[in-house]
Amino acid sequence: MLIKYIGVFIFLLSACNRIGSGKELNESDIKYIQGLGLLDENETIYNFYSEYKKRNAGNFFTDRRIATYWIDERNKEKNELSFAFYKDIVSIDTVYNAGLTFSPYILVKKSNNQQFKVSVGGSRDQIKSFFEEAIKQWNEQK
Repeated sequence: MLIKYIGVFIFLLSACNRIGSGKELNESDIKYIQGLGLLDENETIYNFYSEYKKRNAGNFFTDRRIATYWIDERNKEKNELSFAFYKDIVSIDTVYNAGLTFSPYILVKKSNNQQFKVSVGGSRDQIKSFFEEAIKQWNEQK
């Protein structure tokens, strides 16, 4: 019986942690991300991934930028918000094999020498698609 509950828990947890289209985000999600300063009013999110709850973590790319956030509800000092407009990005590196405890990620390097990671999870094909689409947007917008 315990194995059944563990299986259901893992399924529900993994169902929340998938790459989705920005169209799947509801109005409340969009307003929240705008409130974080990571999305302008007329900006469109193409793909979004959260390794936890959308209110706490998000990784996405839009028609204008690549962004990531982590909001720690218990300790605001641990909050992390990072983004780069495509025109400010000098390179994007993809890391598929980030080790057993880390998700694959895009390493975004900005013209001001800052860098940040945009993590994603899912099947290899889903991750590859996310990476390729983000790079395509960068190449088209830079």
